[in-house]
Amino acid sequence: MSAALTGPLRAAALAELPEWLECEGRDAITRSFRFKDFVEAFAFMTKVALAAERMNHHPEWANVWNRVDVTLTTHDAGGVTERDIALARIMEGAAT
Repeated sequence: MSAALTGPLRAAALAELPEWLECEGRDAITRSFRFKDFVEAFAFMTKVALAAERMNHHPEWANVWNRVDVTLTTHDAGGVTERDIALARIMEGAAT
């Protein structure tokens, strides 16, 4: 099991992901991605789904037309871990 990131380690990890915000009321990070249209949004979700499955680490997400809202946390660790940071980085790459 991964340990939740705290203190300077957490701050450093999140500094690399400036568009990700800490969720109010829970130990998680969130971001909203916007795309040209539904096809681009769905293509992003497909890329991420394949990576998430390989990692065995799955996002909480919702899609409405060109928008994909994502929340990441590691439930068994009770918070944000390096696994969430790694998946967020993959999402950033998939979105470009």
